Amino acid sequence: MPEARVAAIEAALRPLADAGRAVQMKAYLLNRFDFLGLPAPVRRAAVLGLIRPPPTDAGVLLAVARLLWAKSEREFRYTAIDLLRRHVRMLDVAHLPELRELLQRDPWWETVDGLSAVIGALLRVAVKRDPAASAVMDAWIADADFWVRRAAMLHQLGWRLETDEVRLARHALQLAGEREFFIRKAIGWALRDYARWNPDFVRAFVDAQRAVLSKLSVREACRHLT
Repeated sequence: MPEARVAAIEAALRPLADAGRAVQMKAYLLNRFDFLGLPAPVRRAAVLGLIRPPPTDAGVLLAVARLLWAKSEREFRYTAIDLLRRHVRMLDVAHLPELRELLQRDPWWETVDGLSAVIGALLRVAVKRDPAASAVMDAWIADADFWVRRAAMLHQLGWRLETDEVRLARHALQLAGEREFFIRKAIGWALRDYARWNPDFVRAFVDAQRAVLSKLSVREACRHLT
């Protein structure tokens, strides 16, 4: 049952809480959220045996994630993200609305980026069966919520030479005029990631669009280009 798995995760994490580190971690995120004070290696080691066994189905997987998301301390959300990433092959495009619901609940860059990786892994598998599966990101890139737009911009991180260059470029240009820091950073990050595999494409794109891309986006995109 989802409740039993969440209770076991909570029992594994709460005794390890470090109040002093929790204050530091809270300050790092501008005092927006509460923490147990657990570094990622400590947290992951404590729950590895609890998140490794696959849930019985996607419904249970998402139910566990929702229950973890409801806890006040951010480490439970990070554990939910680790759980979803480990078992992402249980999910498909039909589950994107539920992932988006989590993404928009008390969002900040760390949970949004973590779920963006889950969404990206899901879609990377889905497009091999149906090349049109990523089209949902064309709707997300125009969403009123800039966190949803950021997720859409980042969803191809790690796709290497499977990256859809046309979509990457189109999304970057759609967002290029925005002043939101997290959007400008995401554009540069997405381009920089792909530059590892196709630097010529990214170099040519940035040179052609330098007038519309922000300085931050250009700087991030070109960080490892010579």
